[in-house]
Amino acid sequence: MRGRLAVTPAQYRRVAYVTLVALTLIVLTGAAVRLTGSGLGCPDWPKCYGKALPPLSTHALIEFGNRGLSGLVGVLTVLAAALAFIRRPFRRDLAWLACLLPLGVVAQAVLGGFTVREHLAPGFVMAHFGLSMILLIAAAALAWRAASEPGSRSRSADRLVVWSVRALAPFGALTIFAGTAATAAGPHAGGSPGQRIHRLHFKGADTLTWVIHRHATIAALFGVAVVAVWLLHRRRTVTAESSGALAVAIRAPNALEPLTVLAVLLAAQGLVGSVQYELTLPADMVWVHVTLATLTWLAILWAVAAAGRLPSRAQRPRPATAAQAPPPERGAEATLVAR
Repeated sequence: MRGRLAVTPAQYRRVAYVTLVALTLIVLTGAAVRLTGSGLGCPDWPKCYGKALPPLSTHALIEFGNRGLSGLVGVLTVLAAALAFIRRPFRRDLAWLACLLPLGVVAQAVLGGFTVREHLAPGFVMAHFGLSMILLIAAAALAWRAASEPGSRSRSADRLVVWSVRALAPFGALTIFAGTAATAAGPHAGGSPGQRIHRLHFKGADTLTWVIHRHATIAALFGVAVVAVWLLHRRRTVTAESSGALAVAIRAPNALEPLTVLAVLLAAQGLVGSVQYELTLPADMVWVHVTLATLTWLAILWAVAAAGRLPSRAQRPRPATAAQAPPPERGAEATLVAR
């Protein structure tokens, strides 16, 4: 019976990737709820207008549908956590990461309930999206680790490249946070016409313009940083190949591909952001902007994982001591004696 229930590494890898896709899609459907003005389609939680089923209203159906889809994603994360314990061979790292996913979905549900109760207060809405990005970290790590066995991937000896790629993660998180602040100050509050929704207004009527300009500045600096890291990575790879270390360069972790994807996504983000600003933030363009932001975050996580891990202290090459140093040549000995 235990052998029949066992999950192979290939099967669990597919489960991990399906879970990652599902958690990504639920972010996009949640953004659609907000941008269609259906955030308060069901003004209470977990029921809708005090009933188990929503009324035949467009906003109520959209909001309740997103809740139902979130429930299905929650079931999928529970399944991924359960299968991690019957995967053979068992891996503790995958089990820990998989258990974080259903906990994150539960936290999202609770936070979503508070968001509705507080009438889509901007702080709760921003935290709701931020928690989704944190949950994607665990899902991406699970999928990445499930794709290979421990020790099968070589470690990177280039500390400059690894840390420069890792530094893009907090920079990208700051850019996304500024984007959520821009949305929280914009016209898409998540409620339908006539509903009173709190907005960011710490600078009065100029809040939206101020936040958008700061978000654009941070995003531009982030784009420059990504290009700089790409050039650094490319230069170090070419240098390794030209120095005769081509085989080592091929085996070593390489983040050039995800960095290229990240740069392309940021270019598309800049174009979409400029167009939506000139068109006074139409809802469909904002949804595309959110979709690209989510894909950008996944590209950042991919680049950080592809950059590889640095060797531990025990794995680092040690400098030769005096006792281990090779003996001098006989000619050198004669010169020393003569002196």
